[in-house]
Amino acid sequence: MKLNADLKAFEGRIGYHFAKPELLNRAVTHASMSSANRDDNQRLEFLGDRVLGLVMAEALLKLDPAATEGQLAPRFNALVRKEACAEVAREIDMGAVLKLGRSEMLSGGRRKQALLGDAIEAIIAAVYLDGGFDEAKALILRLWGDRVMQVKQDARDAKTALQEWAQARGLPPPAYVQTDRQGPDHAPVFTITARIENGASAVASAPSKRQAEQAAAKTLLAQLERPS
Repeated sequence: MKLNADLKAFEGRIGYHFAKPELLNRAVTHASMSSANRDDNQRLEFLGDRVLGLVMAEALLKLDPAATEGQLAPRFNALVRKEACAEVAREIDMGAVLKLGRSEMLSGGRRKQALLGDAIEAIIAAVYLDGGFDEAKALILRLWGDRVMQVKQDARDAKTALQEWAQARGLPPPAYVQTDRQGPDHAPVFTITARIENGASAVASAPSKRQAEQAAAKTLLAQLERPS
């Protein structure tokens, strides 16, 4: 089969040209567009997630040979979690080439974090099946770029740090309360208040509850550790 102009341009953006273009076509086909004659990308997503995990685990071990498992785990999670995958997908304009059903298109599917994250994993699997592990590895490291080198900083878990701060002072764990939610279902913005028993609190907003909680915890921790 031949690729349309949009998919050919996408090949250029990811730096890989498919010997079997049908794999790329399947990788960009969401389940909402599947049919008896058209495969979707769910099976590819399953495979791509595992290939991504192996590549990142190997990269982290090489990057820091002295790191313990406890140090490596949060770095690994920061690189493979859905938010990171979706961020990479946005950088290569993944949403522009996705094949979506009408309902997904109307609900803003081209911008949905989960859908974009799944799609980039499907692309990884398609490259793996088309060109082998080395090509998939090269693709991942190329698209993730400096994130791998900077992951020590990015993997810092503010919620864990804040909980440890509270426990060291005999306080119960911090509380996180959703105080607002705005925006449409496909692009929500959550506002979270982080609070500890001594009365200190901080507020943050983000596209997901997890991100908002982390941001609120980071802000509160900075307040608590600021010299008086």
